[in-house]
Amino acid sequence: MIKLLVAVVLLGLLFVVAIGVASETGGEVVTLHTRDADGGEVSTSLWLVEHGGQLYLRAGQQGSGWLERLKAESRVEMERAGQRRIYRAVEAEDVRDPVNELMAEKYGWADAFIGVMRDDSQTVPVRLDPVQR
Repeated sequence: MIKLLVAVVLLGLLFVVAIGVASETGGEVVTLHTRDADGGEVSTSLWLVEHGGQLYLRAGQQGSGWLERLKAESRVEMERAGQRRIYRAVEAEDVRDPVNELMAEKYGWADAFIGVMRDDSQTVPVRLDPVQR
């Protein structure tokens, strides 16, 4: 019984590690900088796609920490290719399907692997509108 429990725990850990590897090595990764309730900066690594000339991030579901933070403060900063820019983040559920398709196309196996834990009908696309300083 203990061997079975150890095997299950090890498989779970292996799955978590594999998700981390897939999320960081599947393609372009940007860093989103949001603010917590105390005003402290929180950095999150995310994937990014372009659709119709706009940049989009995607939360796997409502309730994601970074998504909740940008609901409280839509002004965010994103670091991409060594440059940090300011954006206004706007939920854009009307483009859920195209954003999901673009994520799958751009991130391939990593998106498919992580997708086993995600319901694509519940993802939340977030459009990034540039803000002039």
